[in-house]
Amino acid sequence: MDIEKLKSIIDESNNIVFFGGAGVSTESNIPDFRSNSGLYKTKSQFKYPPEYMLSHTFFMDHTKEFYEYYKSNMIYKEAKPNKAHLALAELERQGKLKAVITQNIDDLHGMAGSVNVLELHGSVYRNYCMKCHKFFDLDYIIDATDLPYCDSCGGIVKPDVVLYEEGLDSDTIDKALYYISNCDVFIIGGTSLRVYPAASLVDYYRGDKLILINKSETQYDKRALLSFNDSIGEVLSKVI
Repeated sequence: MDIEKLKSIIDESNNIVFFGGAGVSTESNIPDFRSNSGLYKTKSQFKYPPEYMLSHTFFMDHTKEFYEYYKSNMIYKEAKPNKAHLALAELERQGKLKAVITQNIDDLHGMAGSVNVLELHGSVYRNYCMKCHKFFDLDYIIDATDLPYCDSCGGIVKPDVVLYEEGLDSDTIDKALYYISNCDVFIIGGTSLRVYPAASLVDYYRGDKLILINKSETQYDKRALLSFNDSIGEVLSKVI
């Protein structure tokens, strides 16, 4: 049984790294982007495509409309950690998991208790003034009746998330590459591995225990020691 084999691999390792995508959060009722029920496929009252509305250009040129879309589609404050988040946090507490690398911006890993979380795309819970760089929490964005202006200098407050046309934080990428390059077991879950540059991170893994958990097949399945086309929460909760 592959589940038993995965359990044995995890039991024997103290150097595991996890890399997760939107599929980790869909089990907390946060929609993904590219599935049939994702943000890019569902009808919207907005006249622009989501990819454009989540771009740096759109934020700068249509800030009010950006926030209308962002606040109604990207913030899920009621979401709670699911089985996958809790299992990964437990692995870290046991000293087995060295890092969680995530494409998600919902901070559910942190809420579950994970400490070493590398957020490739930032977090909706962090926001900063583009003028004086003062930081604000999520409620400051939600409670803004018009645009969220800085209460110190009057500048526009921007979510600390990576929009289209923006580069990933180099320090975060460097840390992710370090952990991936040096880990014994590399578990990838909830991602189709189609979006670059994040998807290219798998190429930095040097070991022979690549584990893939995703509801649909990926281009890397044949390279994996074990591949599960299943719920990531269900798989991880069975072995941890």
